[in-house]
Amino acid sequence: MSDIDKIQNSIKEEMERFEPFFRSSMQTKVPLLNIIMNYILRRKGKQMRPMFVFLSAKMIKESVGDSTYTAASLIELLHTATLIHDDVVDEAYERRSFFSINALWKSKISVLVGDYLLSKGLLLAVEKNEYELLKIVSVAVREMSEGELLQIQKSRKLNINEEIYFEIIRKKTAALIAACAACGAKSSDADDETVEKMRLFGEYVGIAFQIKDDLLDYQNNGMIGKPSGNDLKEKKLTLPIIYALEKTSIVERKRIISEIKRNHKNKQKVQEIINFAIKNGGLEYTQQKMNEYRDKALIILNDFPENQSRKSLIDLVNYVVSRKK
Repeated sequence: MSDIDKIQNSIKEEMERFEPFFRSSMQTKVPLLNIIMNYILRRKGKQMRPMFVFLSAKMIKESVGDSTYTAASLIELLHTATLIHDDVVDEAYERRSFFSINALWKSKISVLVGDYLLSKGLLLAVEKNEYELLKIVSVAVREMSEGELLQIQKSRKLNINEEIYFEIIRKKTAALIAACAACGAKSSDADDETVEKMRLFGEYVGIAFQIKDDLLDYQNNGMIGKPSGNDLKEKKLTLPIIYALEKTSIVERKRIISEIKRNHKNKQKVQEIINFAIKNGGLEYTQQKMNEYRDKALIILNDFPENQSRKSLIDLVNYVVSRKK
């Protein structure tokens, strides 16, 4: 049994019930859409975001109701929509070793499918009168869009410093995990202070999650389906290289940035840039920052009474920073 399966054990019943609930939220009378929806459902990932929703809800109130299933579906619909849109933006033809929607049905259909899933999420919340959940998730959508646009803007000139890097990942990645934890708490009738506390918990976990992703890009050699240095090949500056650039001379910094601009498709040059980041302490510093955000998330959980869901959330936070892919 994998680590993620062990963590899921405490919400096994909820996750099993969630599957048909989520499936029904994606139903449509349009044949092409049904084919695409079935393709999406067959290749779903670890479902970590619904896990955050259910564990956050059960940590506050042992028995979850329809509101929590609506929250998990709303999050998963939004997450799936953003992945499809991301693949169009990045012109990506693979996701989790499967063909992306973009690869099979091209960008026009992909954008429309993403829009369809977003609208299904909005309608689900409205039909269930879950306006507070809708507000939390709508804020996350806004933040994610801002984060994506900020990254595109900054990657053109490669002028990303550490402060901007954290702003991008807080919006682009952490906002959705923050919404998971906040929605989970809200669906269990938590007060506003508790909902905000759980939102902050999710934000810290989300930042640690993205830092781990950025570390993996420097630590692996194509063994996980994501080639080493993939971010550099897309001219994305992440924390290991940002830190290394800040620790070197102005002349060397200009040289490395020029190499990224001109030779980001050259495997040998990318490897040299990776070596530069490693040599200048980029990986150690990035690991340290990731652990800081993990610890900040765990400190928030200490404020809640001990129960199985809290233990599973602690395990999930530790899994986020120790995973190999």
